[in-house]
Amino acid sequence: MRRGKFLRAVLIGALVAGLGLIAWRALGPADEEPAGPANGFNPGDFVKARPRLDAPYVVTESDVVDAMLALAQVRPNERVVDLGSGDGRILIAAARSHGARGLGVDIDPARVREATANAAAAGVGHRVTFRREDLFRTPLGEADVLTLYLSAEINLRLRDRILGEMRAGTRVVSHDFDMGEWRADQRQQVGTASVYLWIVPARVSGRWAMNLGGQSAVLSIDQRYQQFTGAMELAGQSARIEQGRISAAAIRFIIRIGGQRRIFEGRLEGNQLVGPNWRAVRAG
Repeated sequence: MRRGKFLRAVLIGALVAGLGLIAWRALGPADEEPAGPANGFNPGDFVKARPRLDAPYVVTESDVVDAMLALAQVRPNERVVDLGSGDGRILIAAARSHGARGLGVDIDPARVREATANAAAAGVGHRVTFRREDLFRTPLGEADVLTLYLSAEINLRLRDRILGEMRAGTRVVSHDFDMGEWRADQRQQVGTASVYLWIVPARVSGRWAMNLGGQSAVLSIDQRYQQFTGAMELAGQSARIEQGRISAAAIRFIIRIGGQRRIFEGRLEGNQLVGPNWRAVRAG
């Protein structure tokens, strides 16, 4: 009997406690919304994806850097532009070892910060600048040397800009990747790496009115990178150009006319080709 009374008391107590909890939940204060980020902080902005890179970031070994700068014959106070500059080691070496100045561009802001800090630590922060930039928008016309470690595809996309914007004689040096049909003027092997050098050729395609020792001639040139073909018309005769080649502003070609083989050498000076005993003015 006592056991039954005890169980009823326990059940009644549990029921009363449950009813009290329900009443408290109904009559008590409403749940508050979770507090939002303080001061406008947005975690999504803090954990942004890294920028899409045109070429993967791969470090150039120091012996390859030295070979690139030596092959390009970097001289004091020349301006070196490094596209895809990464941690800045190429420009830093150009400034420390060759006395050059330069600009490095990279799409990744982390690499730009790293390169800037590295240049300051190396004591050349006043000679080189790094900035975040799309390398396809970087002006190339003021460079004396252009350094690249990108990809075969990116090199091909840059090729027409290099040939169209850069001054004759500018040196272009690339680690591992060539320029397709534009054959390198020099190639050097450094361990398993290849280093390519191009010298930007003067643009000489077109027709030239030629004075050849008092005789008038017409020179027609069809240029393909640092080589060219074409013909010369002289005294009613036409002869084709042989072994036409351009290195920077220097030009050389061979003409066989009137039973003679003549070698022509000269330079582009403004709108004229000038050589010993001959001169040609651009006519179209």
